Amino acid sequence: MASSLNYIDLFAGAGGLSEGFIRAGFNPIAHVEMDLAACNTLLTRTAYHHLKDTPAFRKYISYIRNEGIKREELHALLPEEKRKSVINLAIGDETNSEIFKRIDEIKGKKKIDLIVGGPPCQAYSVVGRSRDKNRMVGDNRNFLFVQYAKYLERYKPKYFIFENVLGLLSAKENNGNKYFDTMRNLFRSIGYETEYKVLEAYEYGVLQNRKRVILIGKRGKSKGFYPEFEKWIPKYTVSDLLIDLKPLKAGEGSFFATSYSKKGKKYLFQSNIRNSLDFTTQHVARPNTLQDLEIYRIAVKKWDKGLRLEYNDLPERLKTHKNRKSFTDRFKVVAGNLPFSQTVVAHIARDGHYYIHPDITQNRSLTPREAARLQSFPDDYFFEGTSGKPSRTAAFKQIGNAVPPLMAAAIAKSIFEVI
Repeated sequence: MASSLNYIDLFAGAGGLSEGFIRAGFNPIAHVEMDLAACNTLLTRTAYHHLKDTPAFRKYISYIRNEGIKREELHALLPEEKRKSVINLAIGDETNSEIFKRIDEIKGKKKIDLIVGGPPCQAYSVVGRSRDKNRMVGDNRNFLFVQYAKYLERYKPKYFIFENVLGLLSAKENNGNKYFDTMRNLFRSIGYETEYKVLEAYEYGVLQNRKRVILIGKRGKSKGFYPEFEKWIPKYTVSDLLIDLKPLKAGEGSFFATSYSKKGKKYLFQSNIRNSLDFTTQHVARPNTLQDLEIYRIAVKKWDKGLRLEYNDLPERLKTHKNRKSFTDRFKVVAGNLPFSQTVVAHIARDGHYYIHPDITQNRSLTPREAARLQSFPDDYFFEGTSGKPSRTAAFKQIGNAVPPLMAAAIAKSIFEVI
């Protein structure tokens, strides 16, 4: 039975936040996203949800197994309304009228109960500010919350969920005011009270150390409405998350079907990372230079002794970076023996040095599938590129920018109960 609770996902990315809300019973009216590869992913996932309880689901399986069905053929199985629900436009003054028009056409007389989404985080990120000579002051992305407010004004949902990085709480404007305060004052001026908490992803079933600001807005003037989210802290380690995936060397693997090497721990099934399929996809490792592989071995050996590799500890012949004072932890092993990994971010698309596999016999960085698992994406979630073929770089970028579906589902479940 279709849900009567409808939402719009702004700055949707690959759909991690949306995945959680769909699981909780919400109905997506539209996903708005500027990145073409992410939009292709959203359409493929929309096809998954549309087909999964029908005989035609075999076509989705055939597609992700690379058995002759093309992406365009898969997307063509969607009703026109669902194809149009993914809107590949950047949100802004120049495009909002077109986006409004498309959303209005899709929703018809349906009411929008909820808006979710978080603008790109680079402008608020502490790391992003430290790397930018202007500390991101004047970056237009700082004010995308103004655009977000325009959608609240138009559709007047009961609630909205605004997700962003911890740096949002400290980022300042030219005048010294905090963006976060300006944002909340704007939302209040258009009729929404807001409350927020900093959530830890590992408290919601995600085997990753990931803190995020979750701001919730409610229409009206009520206070104390922030719901409690059901926590789940699994008693497993990161190695338990990776153990059933086929061992690979650098440069090995496949974008398409790869069989599991083991049954897998109970957590993988409890978390819905593994389901009824007997294979996964996009378990394909980067090729690495011999120098990188030598550094990776050193890093893993150190980690196995409980130590992190400092760049300056490397032999001189392996040091190629001129910067010896900052980012000296640029080679980092994913902690297989701990209950959560370091934060997965979009920089993983550039190189894998910060995400070295803990198994020294594999001696490589993480694959997109392993990174997706750290983010709690299910193994049947397929990340697309811009062309007709998947892209490891595009997949990494989408995964690193995503909201973990398990954390999103915990938020969504509580919102569903109070909305």
